[in-house]
Amino acid sequence: MLKLRKVAVTGSVSSGKTTVCRLFQELGAYVISADALVHQLLTPTTPIGQEVIDLLGKEIVVDGKLNREKIAARVFRDPSLLEELEKKIHPEIQKLIETKYQEISTQPFPLFVAEIPLLFESGQEAFYDTVIVVQADKERRLKRFIETTPYKEVEFDRREKRLIPIVEKCRRATFVFDNNGTFPQLKDLVKTTFNSLKGKTA
Repeated sequence: MLKLRKVAVTGSVSSGKTTVCRLFQELGAYVISADALVHQLLTPTTPIGQEVIDLLGKEIVVDGKLNREKIAARVFRDPSLLEELEKKIHPEIQKLIETKYQEISTQPFPLFVAEIPLLFESGQEAFYDTVIVVQADKERRLKRFIETTPYKEVEFDRREKRLIPIVEKCRRATFVFDNNGTFPQLKDLVKTTFNSLKGKTA
């Protein structure tokens, strides 16, 4: 049986990864998001959620939910806590992605696309056949970050510092998407890449 091609989309902070994935989905690809899976995992009722509460304290639970802003406030100020948190979460996310891939690999999707912001940092790139890195100028990304999150510039810088440099990510990518242009330009780039990849097998 031919294997459905697995595509990872990653990049720098607020570079447009989610937009790229949405465009792939509109073209017919199956798309899964690591961040969405984290939301599913991080509840007080899951085993991993309980482990995170044990690690960071009960104050991260607000109205019966794990508050991501409180979690971020703790771990981005303490690298050791962040490392422990990621050791717990990343393997679980990868298991869910692999399970979902097995579930849909026999269905008539042209591509399996996963948005993985910390793809290289978590060492998950070997699972994928194609890696797309989305990049954009810092000024553009910072503006998008402030407009779309509850955080300020200092949090943007904290997140940037923990990532592998974008130059290294681009070197390890199959495709690099420059997202400094217009939305139609990005849309055309996604469509061209989609057409070149669809039908190809792993």
